[in-house]
Parts: sequence; C-alpha cells; structure tokens
Amino acid sequence: MSDRQPAGETFVGAADRALRATYEEPMSLAAYVDAALADPAIAAHASKYLVTAIESMGTRTVIEEGEERERYRFFDDPHNDGEHAILGNTQVLNAFVDDLRSIAARRGKDEKIIWLAGPTATGKSELKRCLINGLREFSKTDAGRRYTVEWNVAGVGGGGGLTYGNEYRDDEDDWYQSPVQSSPLTVFPAAVRAEVVAALNERLDDHIPIVAEGRLDPFCREAYDYLEEQYRREGVRDLFSAVTDRRHLRVKNYVVDVGQGIGVLHSEDDGSPKERLVGSWMAGMVRELDSRGRKNPQAFSYDGVLSQGNGLLTIVEDAAQHADLLRKLLNVPDEGSVKLDKGIGMDIDTQLVIISNPDLEAQLNQHAERNAGDPLKALKRRLDRREFDYLTNVSLEAELIRRELTNETAVWDFDEPELDETIREAVTMSVGEGSGGTATEIELAPHTVAAAALYSVVTRLDAEALPGGLDLVDKALLFDQGYLQRGDERVEREAFSFPDGSTDGDSGIPVTFTRDTIADLLYADRDRQHPDLPVENVVMPQDVLDAMAEGLATAPVFSTTERGEFEGRVVAVKNQVFDRQEADVLGAMMYDKQVDEATVAEYVEHVYAWATDDAVENDRGEVVGPDPLVMKVFETEHLGRFGAESYDGNHPSPAVREFRTEKIITAMNRHAWHSRDDEFRASDVALTEIPVIDAVLGSYDWSDVRRTYEDFDPRQWQDPPLGTETASLKDETITTMVAEFGYTEASAELTSRHVMGQVSYRWD
Repeated sequence: MSDRQPAGETFVGAADRALRATYEEPMSLAAYVDAALADPAIAAHASKYLVTAIESMGTRTVIEEGEERERYRFFDDPHNDGEHAILGNTQVLNAFVDDLRSIAARRGKDEKIIWLAGPTATGKSELKRCLINGLREFSKTDAGRRYTVEWNVAGVGGGGGLTYGNEYRDDEDDWYQSPVQSSPLTVFPAAVRAEVVAALNERLDDHIPIVAEGRLDPFCREAYDYLEEQYRREGVRDLFSAVTDRRHLRVKNYVVDVGQGIGVLHSEDDGSPKERLVGSWMAGMVRELDSRGRKNPQAFSYDGVLSQGNGLLTIVEDAAQHADLLRKLLNVPDEGSVKLDKGIGMDIDTQLVIISNPDLEAQLNQHAERNAGDPLKALKRRLDRREFDYLTNVSLEAELIRRELTNETAVWDFDEPELDETIREAVTMSVGEGSGGTATEIELAPHTVAAAALYSVVTRLDAEALPGGLDLVDKALLFDQGYLQRGDERVEREAFSFPDGSTDGDSGIPVTFTRDTIADLLYADRDRQHPDLPVENVVMPQDVLDAMAEGLATAPVFSTTERGEFEGRVVAVKNQVFDRQEADVLGAMMYDKQVDEATVAEYVEHVYAWATDDAVENDRGEVVGPDPLVMKVFETEHLGRFGAESYDGNHPSPAVREFRTEKIITAMNRHAWHSRDDEFRASDVALTEIPVIDAVLGSYDWSDVRRTYEDFDPRQWQDPPLGTETASLKDETITTMVAEFGYTEASAELTSRHVMGQVSYRWD
C-alpha cells in the first residue's frame, strides 16, 4: 500500500488548519484584559474597527478623471479574488473612510448616518458585499480578532439555566453567547471600565482612541443580575469576581458575518418597525420563564438589523423601501441606544450606513417647502450623503463590461504596461449549444469592449464643461490617461482648466444597457452578417456601437432628450475606434519595417552629443564626434520628417536643427532636471520620455505604405489577384495581426476590410 495520504484527508486537514487559525480557545475576562493591554486594537469600537480593517490592506495609485489618486485596496475585494470589487468612485470611497475616521475619533460627526446614494449600476450594492467579505476575512486574522462574551449560570442557586431561542434548556454544560455581540468591556462597571479604556489608550499607537460607553446587553444583563443576586444571598464578598469567574463567564472570538456583527436590512424584509430594527418577543416564552411578572429579555428574538449589526456595521439596503424606519433611527447614532420595549433598553455600538437610489431623496424632500416646519429636517441633518457616479474612465468601464460578460474577477492593475492590450484584446465566449451539442464560440473582436466603454463614458460627460479645443472623446481619453497625445506633444491634464459644477457621471448609458446590447448580439444570427468568412462568429466594434445607438430608442431608462443627445455622440466614438483599428492594420503591414530600439538609442545619443558638443563611443570603443549621417538617415527614413533637400550634404537645415533642439533635447533636459541629483547621461533617458520618439516609433501612415509597397492597391484587398503585391501583403498582414496584435483570422479579415474600405476612397 502507498504511504501517501489520501487526497480527501489532505483537504480535511487543510480545513482543520484554517479553522485553527481562525478561532481561539475561550479565555477569562482577566485574560482578555491582559490581551487587550498587549494589543489594544482588539478592543476597538465599531467605527474604529471599520477604519482599521479598511486600512489593513494598504493603498494603490490609480488614475481617475485624469488625476492620480490613492485608493484603498480593501475596496478591490482582495479576499474574494475581486468578485465584488468597486470599480472607480475612489474619491467617494476615500470620503467614506474619512467620515468613518471622524466618527471613530468623535470629531463632531458622532450623530451622522452615512448615506450612499446614486443611480443604479454604480457600485453601491458591490460596496455592501465588499464590506461584508472584507470584514469577515479581516476578523479571521490575528490583527482583526473580534470578541464577545458567553455565560453559564446553570446550577447556581438551583436555577434552571439560561434560555435563548425557541426551546427551554437546562443543560448544565450550556454556554450562551451574547446575542448582540456585546464587547467584553461592557461587563465592567462604568467607573472601572473608564480606567481600563484609559489604560488601553495609553498603550495605543493610533490617533483614534478606543471608546467603550455602552452597557451590557439585556440578555447578558439578565445573566449577570441573576448570578450577582445568587452570590449576594450566599454572602460572597467579591461579587464581581464571583459573577465573572471562568465557570460563568468567558470571552470568545467570533467571525464577523451577516447576523453576527453585520446587520443588513434588505428591500424585501418586512414586519413592524420594532421587528425590523431590534427583533420581537417570542410568543408564549414569557409565561414559561421565571420573569417575576415582567417581560424577560431571554424571551426576545434579537434578529433585528441593529441587533445583528451591534459591535460593527448596520446597512439599510434600498433605503427608500424602509423610509419609515429612518426617523426611528434618528437618535441611535448620538444616543447609542434603542428599546426592546418601554421597560428594557439596549445600548448599540454600530456604524449606520444606508444605501439608496435617487428615489429616497424625493421622499425626504416631500415637505421641503415647509422650511423650518419640515418634519424630516432633523433626519436630513443627520444624513451624511456621499454620491456614487457612473464611471468616467474608459479603462474602468471596459473592465466592468468584461466582468458583466465573463467570469473574470481579477482587478486590473493600471500600472501594468500590458493594460492597453488587455482592454483591446479579443474576448471569446461560448454561447448556447450548437447542432453537435457543443457551445458556439463567439468572438468580440479587438477594440469592441473598448468601443462600448468609450461610448458609454462619452454619454456620461458634461458637454458644457469642456475646456477650449477639446471634444468629448478628448475629454474621455484625458480622464483615462491623465494626458493627451497631440502629434509630437504630450499635454498633461494640469494644462486644462475645467469649469466648476460639472455633471460628469451623473447620468448616461448604464453598464447594464451595454451588457444587454452585447448579449443580444452574441445570440444574433451571425451568418447573415459575414456570410463569406470561414468563421462567421465575430462581433465587431461598429456592430456594438450601431446596436447601442439603435437601442436607445426603445430602452425605457432614457428620456427623449437623452436619446437625442446620446445618438449624436456616437459618430465621434466611431471615428476614434476606427483610428485604433487603422493603427493596428498599419502596424501589421509595416511590422517588419520597424526600427529596433538600439537604432533609436543611437540616434538620441548622437543628437545629444551634437547639441552639447560632446562625443560618443562607436562600435570599436573609440570616442568620436556625433555622426551627421546617422542622424540624417534616422530623420529621413525612420521618422519621415525631412527629405534630402533639408540637408546640405550632412549639414542640417534650420528646420532640422530646430526639430532636434525643440523635440529631442528639450525632452532630455526635462528628464535631466528630474534626475538632477544624479550624474546625467543621455543613455539614462527612457525613449518614452521623448514624446516625438514615443509617438512616431512604430507608428506609420499610408505614405509610408505607399513608399514601401509601390504596387499595393487597397481597392483589391477583399479579394486580391493571386501573385500581386497586394495579395502577399495581405497574407503577411493577417498573419501578423493574429500573431502580434491579438486578433483571430476572422476578426483580422473583418478589421482590415473595414479599414481598407475607408482608405480606398482617398488612395488616389
């Protein structure tokens, strides 16, 4: 027999290790205090714990609306492989964390209820799921341990023990956890607790002090009072020590989840306001318990949203469906207390967050015309509103569309150089079952997702808030990249001044409309669109843009004004997408003609030496002056900037000299300034630091094609005669587009046909 452990046992063992790392052995109250003094963070109150959890994952740099921003990785849902990541809205999320930080530090926002508003499909629901996932996983780590108490009163004074739930229990071995996750610190009398908290804050390496102001919850108070009374009757002197003895009270850690530290009130939840907020009395239980003629908190079902969220977070989802509750929540943040009934109160330590679509605002403003007499004015004063907007970054919108269409969940890192390729690349999907019982493969051609994303973003931009010289496509690209490339010149966002009061992201085409439009195309009859191709199942960028524009007329989510406005913006998007397709085709046609990086570096080195009266080292290691021929050949043949007439022999004309000085040397001097603390050499400059090189290197126009392939005719592209230069060039171009540009043979054929169809009109 093999000594290898069975696979099943291996996985079970892995699960055992995971749980051992998650849970600790219960401890005494004294041991908990010692642990808290060693690591005060484990005693954090709700809002402080939230801030700690969010900050625990660190930050990353993103570009949104053309500006660099620091974003908390927590909102990328890293514990769940990015499944519920919130894309974009980094400013809103940062403001949300700032609110939490102010609330946690008691800096004047104690009474605030955070209100996250915005139109549908902007990420509000994803935030709820991301918070749940992130807090759950953080609570499993050593840094995120969360603790509560449990009680055992069986056998003391002949009593029958505690009851919780729908059945009466008298097992002496039963321990009953606080149904509302009460903090262990609430067991201490107020004066002693204040001393404990002061000691914790002295050891806390943080600007947000720990707060512990609530009383023990009613269920636990019942156990405490019962034990205190029994030991007092027995004449025990040290009552607190007896009540909190390890036999009766122990502290245990728990994993945060919905119902245990997180309360979520969904739109479909019903019941009386009291039931939805804190829970309800269980019928018949009051009679069975020894309640001495009063309601007993042991007979209460602590399943209301505040009860479940005590100790951490309370979320009211789709708050417009629970508008009647908002006034009931009015004093919860500042008083930190609710009532189970008129006689039994419960202190609450939870951060209130309400999520809504714009319809809640209409309900809150229904009495606004009454000014000071508005009955909802006090509620509105306590609401701290943060507005989620539609994405205005093309890359983020492309990521969101791909998420909607595929099972991809990984969050894109916008520092990666491959990002442009990820956005552009083809997406192949399996749709339905073919006649042979296998799924049909449908391809979204390169640039299709990017085209849909660009059009969506363009419809969301404020046409009135445009700096001079920019159109909406320029603005979308500027927001996405942080700069615009205009020929040889790279213009940074800081060069543009945007008017105040912009409505960017307030409205526009939602991702759900885009997703549904593409889905309809995926299931359309492809044979009728491209009947002459060997593989017909290709959706092109122009197919999606046409379908989106046509679908505006029947989609109920758009007004008549929006339909007209959005339809008018599709032409500029089509032109931009065509430019990208054209660049791909040109790049593939001239792929073997590209200049290698060593040649470019040699040219830059010689220009720098020419401008500074310096020398260069040749292939033989000799130090020589700059070579006029090297510069001339590069400028005429590779850059295509000048003809032979611009040189008197090897002596450059004033135009050439100005080009070298303004376009090459200026960029190098800028790099030298940024690197002024180090010894500067021309070889230190990245070629992409020189815009003219970055823009022209590997980029071609049709004059380059005409000069290189004298017998090429774009009008013959669809079916070129055998043996012609056009036929051989087409074969090479299609092969290169597939091998180097992410196309399939079918999408390369369609894209190149589309480009050549436009080029043919202006070829002569």
